[in-house]
Amino acid sequence: MQGTVTMYSTTWCGYCRRLKSQMDREGIAYTEINIEQDPESAAFVEKANGGNQTVPTVLFADGSTLTNPSLAQVKQKVAA
Repeated sequence: MQGTVTMYSTTWCGYCRRLKSQMDREGIAYTEINIEQDPESAAFVEKANGGNQTVPTVLFADGSTLTNPSLAQVKQKVAA
C-alpha cells in the first residue's frame, strides 16, 4: 500500500496500541510520534481535534486526518 501515514499517539493509549498492531499485521507502514514528547505534535493534534489531544490521530499523505480510525478507514485512505 502506498502513502505516508503518521500516527500521533501516547505511551498509555490502548487504542493507539491496537491500531499499531493492526497496521503492522496488514503491512501498513507508519511513523509514530508521541505527543507527550513533542509539543509541536501535541499542538497539531489539538488543532485537528477542536482543541483536544485525542489519540490516535492519523495524518495521511494528502494532509487529511482521522481521529481514532478503524483499520478499515486507514486501509481505505492509504489505498486511495
